[in-house]
Amino acid sequence: MRYQIKLVVIAAVIAAAGIALFTWHRPMRVQPAPDVTFRLTDGRAITLTDLRGRPVLVTFWASTCRECIREMPQMVRLYEELAPKGLEVIGVVIYYDRPDAALAVAKRQRLPYPVAIDIQAEVSRAFGNVQMTPTTFLVNPQGSIVRQRTGTLNFAALRREITAMLANNVNNS
Repeated sequence: MRYQIKLVVIAAVIAAAGIALFTWHRPMRVQPAPDVTFRLTDGRAITLTDLRGRPVLVTFWASTCRECIREMPQMVRLYEELAPKGLEVIGVVIYYDRPDAALAVAKRQRLPYPVAIDIQAEVSRAFGNVQMTPTTFLVNPQGSIVRQRTGTLNFAALRREITAMLANNVNNS
């Protein structure tokens, strides 16, 4: 009986740790987003400061990440729906990915949002040394990171939160 109780407790701890690791959560405290420069695949450079006043999703991905590729169609739909209202999405190819492979995936997936390649890991370091994909950060219009997630996104919850931000941003304008 004691053995079974120990197993249940261990299983509960492991489950709680897994849920904590893979949930869309607020950072320990809302913190200013780093003022990084994204080097886009079309040759442009853009900073988060340039995007102040809009909610921004910064999503780190890799061409070898199955989960990243699986969620791209939903990210495209979210972008196409909410970009006209003010959302910006920046896809960041993680530093350890091959740029040619990532560009092929971006083309095949028809990503309509800007894609940056983080060859020197500058963006990854600025966002707390991101190493796992997919990892996504939501930056509010005031320029603070208000959510972060490693793993698959809950697009319904994300859409609600961004829509509320956009509505609040319009009301405060």
